[in-house]
Amino acid sequence: MTPRPSSPAVTGARVLAYAGGQITERDDAVAVEEPLELRVWDGEKSIPLAVTMRTPGHDLDLVRGWLHAEGLLDGDPVSLGQDPDTPNVVTLHAPNPQRLLASARVGVTTSACGVCGSGSVERLAVRVCPPVWTAGLLSPALLAGLPGRLRTAQPAYDATGGLHAAGLLTPAGELLAAFEDVGRHNAVDKLVGWALGRGLLPLGDHLLVTSSRAGFEVVQKAALAGVPVVVTVGAPSSLAVETAAALGLTLVGFAREGRFNVYAGAERLAWEDTAGGGPGLSSTGS
Repeated sequence: MTPRPSSPAVTGARVLAYAGGQITERDDAVAVEEPLELRVWDGEKSIPLAVTMRTPGHDLDLVRGWLHAEGLLDGDPVSLGQDPDTPNVVTLHAPNPQRLLASARVGVTTSACGVCGSGSVERLAVRVCPPVWTAGLLSPALLAGLPGRLRTAQPAYDATGGLHAAGLLTPAGELLAAFEDVGRHNAVDKLVGWALGRGLLPLGDHLLVTSSRAGFEVVQKAALAGVPVVVTVGAPSSLAVETAAALGLTLVGFAREGRFNVYAGAERLAWEDTAGGGPGLSSTGS
């Protein structure tokens, strides 16, 4: 059952929802996330200029806004094209494509991804080793409390209310390190860099907890660092769910106030700890 009306911005997911010490299986809605590649036509071929992750819809407006913010329009008349057969590619035609290419600050917000969601995951899978989890089953009650433990290590957020955080924890819930940044991806990068500098990678038998939503990049960075379990306070995107499932990660979203949803990797959780018994015993619609 699709939990929401059909939309290019929304898709459905089946989740295990933990709340009040019980687990239920139900439908959920997740925001669609896919890469969009901007290419420039130089008169003979199209040249990649930038890739960004986005929710499909109003793509040409998105590209125009990006070009304006980067100062690349400069009064030149440009046209944008999008082939229905390759909806994740926008091609820009400009009177002076070489000037535009030379002055562009090329921005790729995901590493070496293709121009479709499945392509991105397949390319990422080549670089990722299977996640290692030997620490036994995780208590749902422990998972539900992890964002609170991360919250104790956010002094800059206390002062400003404007920063994200990423924390690395043991299976017992011990917070090993936490970093804050205005960018959720930056916070994760800081954490992975900290672990790399101490020779801790790959991070098998560790948990990554973030104060943000779970986009593709957060799951990607966790997978490349060998983290098997990702817990986020906010919602996951469709591509994050797809990536976690494909790479064998456990992905937990909406972890707050003693509850959470499991979008992938539920086999790492000790469901017998819940009053409702094993997963799937209780089911409800969205």
